[in-house]
Amino acid sequence: MSNFNRRAFLSLAAAAGVPARAASTKPLRGIFPIMQTPFTADDKVDIGILVKQAHYLAKCGVHGMVWPQLASEWASLRPEERFQGATALANITRTMRPALVIGVQAPTIDAAVEYARHAERLAPDAIIAIPQPGVTAHAKLFEYYKAIGAASTRPFFVQAIGDMSAEFIVEMSKAISTLRYIKDEAGPPLPKLSFYREKHPELHPFTGNHGELLFEEMLRGSAGNMPAATVPDLYSAAWDLFHAGKRAEAAQMCMRTTWLLPTYRTYGMPGLKYILELRGVFANNFSRGGKPAVVKDGTPLDDEAKRNIKEMLDQLKPWLKA
Repeated sequence: MSNFNRRAFLSLAAAAGVPARAASTKPLRGIFPIMQTPFTADDKVDIGILVKQAHYLAKCGVHGMVWPQLASEWASLRPEERFQGATALANITRTMRPALVIGVQAPTIDAAVEYARHAERLAPDAIIAIPQPGVTAHAKLFEYYKAIGAASTRPFFVQAIGDMSAEFIVEMSKAISTLRYIKDEAGPPLPKLSFYREKHPELHPFTGNHGELLFEEMLRGSAGNMPAATVPDLYSAAWDLFHAGKRAEAAQMCMRTTWLLPTYRTYGMPGLKYILELRGVFANNFSRGGKPAVVKDGTPLDDEAKRNIKEMLDQLKPWLKA
């Protein structure tokens, strides 16, 4: 980051800040959907729809919400958009039941630290960071995460991807006092859940992958799951039923959460956003550029695909809350 760009970045961060609030006591446990980012036809982030999505998630009974992450298309967002979106979400979620987790990852350590400092002023319930893009060496990732941890007192989620082992997460947690939460998508999650439960119960592992293994993950002591925002009411119901001891009902609800998994994989981000459009949350399924994203190696989201997705979603309506 050049001196000019750094000054501009810091100015944006300061301008987007709000007075600090006290640390939250909301539980960091349960279903924490990754929010999708709404774009307008003229290629702007629609902050009003982002806020609307937060209200929708709360109505769906989620336990938390996360923005911006991979499924939020974070790498396409400009600094001012991230600052504005984070500020808007912090302002409206403070009186909501769900917790708010703000993503602070960035291409450079300096930028990630500034996002973390901005989050510190907003006082969300936690922060989260994907690994620094293009960096795989553990020593470099350790430096990156340690700098983020030093910039904020908020509970800290590390998102594990690639070859980030459970042992590496444990090693970092010994040096970063706030690192007590993990979103682990680095390989098969089930053995890692057992490892954390048996060897490091002070760490609280979340999983992702649209909750495809949600029931067994709960059996193994998962602290939560971070699916997309498409049918969060089903995931939340499954979680609540399981932890109320109603395992048969929880199993049935988990099966319903898997109904749309092939749809997500076939149509990608346009499919996710189209479901939010069908649910009355989004106005379109646009990504950055003012149009739907191109599905790499996937099936185009044409009119027939949209009709089919609508019919599939209709089959779930008896269990949807919002």
